[in-house]
Amino acid sequence: MSSLEIALIFLAAAVCTVVAFRLLHLPAVLGYLTAGIVISPFAFSVANQAASLSYLAEFGVVFLMFVIGLEFNLPKLLNMRKEVFGLGTSQVLITILGAVLGNFVLMYVATLVGASWDITWQASLVLGAALTMSSTAIVVKMMADRAELESRHGRLVIGILLFQDIAVVPLLVLIPSLSDINDGNLLQMLAIALAKGIALVFLLLWGGHKVIGRWLKIVDRRKSDELFLLNVLLLVLGFSWVSEHAGLSLAMGAFLVGMLIAETDFKHRVEEDIKPFHDILLGLFFITIGMKLDWIVLGKNWHIVLMLAIVPVLAKGVLIAVIARVFGARGGVSIRTGIYLAQAGEFGFVLLTIGADRALIQTAWVSPILAGMVLSMIATPFLIMRSEALVYRLSRSAWLERSVEITELSKHAMKEARHVIICGFGRCGKNLAALFEKERISFVALDINDDEVAKDRIAGYRVELGDSTDLACLVAAGLNRASAVVVSYNDTAAATKIIGLVKDHAGHVPVIVRTEDDRDYDTLLAAGAQSVVPDVFEGSLALASQTLLRVGVVADRVEALIRDERRGYYDLRPQKSGEG
Repeated sequence: MSSLEIALIFLAAAVCTVVAFRLLHLPAVLGYLTAGIVISPFAFSVANQAASLSYLAEFGVVFLMFVIGLEFNLPKLLNMRKEVFGLGTSQVLITILGAVLGNFVLMYVATLVGASWDITWQASLVLGAALTMSSTAIVVKMMADRAELESRHGRLVIGILLFQDIAVVPLLVLIPSLSDINDGNLLQMLAIALAKGIALVFLLLWGGHKVIGRWLKIVDRRKSDELFLLNVLLLVLGFSWVSEHAGLSLAMGAFLVGMLIAETDFKHRVEEDIKPFHDILLGLFFITIGMKLDWIVLGKNWHIVLMLAIVPVLAKGVLIAVIARVFGARGGVSIRTGIYLAQAGEFGFVLLTIGADRALIQTAWVSPILAGMVLSMIATPFLIMRSEALVYRLSRSAWLERSVEITELSKHAMKEARHVIICGFGRCGKNLAALFEKERISFVALDINDDEVAKDRIAGYRVELGDSTDLACLVAAGLNRASAVVVSYNDTAAATKIIGLVKDHAGHVPVIVRTEDDRDYDTLLAAGAQSVVPDVFEGSLALASQTLLRVGVVADRVEALIRDERRGYYDLRPQKSGEG
């Protein structure tokens, strides 16, 4: 069968299943996974072509990590060091150690009852390493679609996922060396691999964004969109290649270069250029994950496969929830974090395959374990969609925490009427609040970050703890009595969700949204925003006004010019979305 015919089968299956799932209001991820499951019996008969497509699909994860890197610049990553190096380290080490100790316990019990147990400690270490990985592709995609990347559990999930990717570096060195445990060079190999990885990261982050920024400016001056896109692809794949040869993973290299480009002026342009590659390749990746579900193995050993899917998910979910709780997360947040990360991950397949190739795991176990891992990934979108109900079913404290939060918010907002609800209390939110206080305009400010809210209250700011994308919090903040809702942070997905909630439950309340540029202007207006304020446009007006004043233009003339520019811009833009 030709490569074209294989590609047509993949495309047809993807289109049909994704359309069907979207009509059922289910995530597209499930459609791609289902497409892979449907064509998996056929794909196994053309293994060579399927293997090549699987290799191509790995670039979907590469581009996903690149996009994540664009959102997580270096200052933001440093602010998340507790989540990355605290929670992430604990989760990886405890999971691997738990697998090894659990194997010793089972071995001891088997000896007592006279049974045989043929899983060595090396094999248990490999299984623990594979178990510790979660699916970055599925989880981040679902959280982005649900506007949860900046939520409390979202920060914990991203932090743990990032450290899991970092942990792949020593594990890729360690696992092949387990087959020859007497080799005294093991520690030396690990030390060299870690030293290379640290050196590469240091070189990339130390001034790397300046080099990349200057290079992209040179390319941009050529006025060729094709050349600019080619350079972006070269940077992503080139850094991934360098990262892999330095002992890191492909995805980690892509993440690092994404962070570097996030520090330049080309962040948003790169996001738009790379999006088609990211979405298509990521969809192909999900299809190949579904293809790994071997129907023959599932039919013969379905009870073993189910056990290998359910038990690790439960154990890993509970473990992550407990660790998150120990690190200070609330009950509901910790349980959500456990639910979101309980499944197997892409790198888990890589580590398990290496262990099988080195004969560390018996061949008979490999297929059932792989099938169990795939089932756990397939179940993940359903678990995430039901996470809210699961949290309240599993934790009484979650109900109490939410009730206390909503009650406190309602109590503070009860006396307010014709007030403004400020969603997000960063620098922009604080400036808004200061202006409202000068004009004696009442407001209720909401922010989701517990630590920042505590610091702001100590500093004397009036801010409430609450998730502005949650209808209950908006209602508690007096949505129906409000005169306006302002989204002060730059997150189109979250803003769209807030607009929808306000439109459905308090249609008379206008929503004003802040964005960095006018890229999503028409989308937000079409969603129902009354006004969209791009930072780039307003910043250019401020720059122009200061420049005109400095070159001698009288203040009244400058004010009139700026007023005319602003009126023309905001009067013209709505017509593009069909409102004017």
